[in-house]
Amino acid sequence: MSALLNFGLPKGSLEEPTVKLFGKAGFRISMGSRSYTPCWDDPEVDGRFVRAQEMSRYVEDGFFDCGLTGRDWVRENDSQVEIVADLIYSRSSNRVSKWVLAVPESSEIRQATDLEGKTIATELVNVTRAYLERHGVDAEVEFSWGATEVKVPELVDAIVDLTETGSSLRANNLRIVDVLMETNTVLIANRESWADEEKKAKIENMALMLNAALEADAKVGLKLNLKRSKLDEILKEVPALRKPTVSSLSDDSWIALETVIEKKVSRELIPALKRMGAEGIVEFPLNKIVP
Repeated sequence: MSALLNFGLPKGSLEEPTVKLFGKAGFRISMGSRSYTPCWDDPEVDGRFVRAQEMSRYVEDGFFDCGLTGRDWVRENDSQVEIVADLIYSRSSNRVSKWVLAVPESSEIRQATDLEGKTIATELVNVTRAYLERHGVDAEVEFSWGATEVKVPELVDAIVDLTETGSSLRANNLRIVDVLMETNTVLIANRESWADEEKKAKIENMALMLNAALEADAKVGLKLNLKRSKLDEILKEVPALRKPTVSSLSDDSWIALETVIEKKVSRELIPALKRMGAEGIVEFPLNKIVP
């Protein structure tokens, strides 16, 4: 019996974080170090790893029912696919990335129109050409195989490169002139597969679980006990505890409180709670949050 879904997974920098995300969402994916065909613990899913840059074409053509790629590559390939869900994660962080136009700090290029007659290196060729056309600029755009930031100013006048924080650009003495687009990982589906009710339901279920895993990634659960008389003080003084679950203990003068907070808040919040008289404070990890 063949699997219900043929799922495309991104090879390269997104491979490891994707496998981890699926594991947290409840799908175990295993593979050999040189294998492009993963083993799923879900008999309804099969597929393989391919480069994110090519994924949208394979999904559009029906080789895959669905897959994970960047919103940028859907646009670059002008792929006619269904974008099912935004999944904000990458190799190094859970944030949206940007394709930016960058030049050396000493460059006289300050805006798009200054690129007239110049040469730009990028992996995102079609999007860059469309950007220049919108600004009425005639410039040469050449494809870059990588390490794009080292090509200016000796080989090209400017680059269009992907960045999350801008630290790599600054390290190479580059200045951002403009942002061409923001991008993040997206779950996409072949339109014929999306029209199949059984496949659509499976894809939507997977999207729900993946988003639930991402939602939980930046949060932790918190439990504590405190005197009932202190409840109003804690709710007033600690904004993170807006809607906690409050229950009575066997000693009616004490209550148990449970809530979910941002992970980065806990380092300040827990000492504050302790100073307010909270006891038995327990922080615990979360696997999934379904809003």
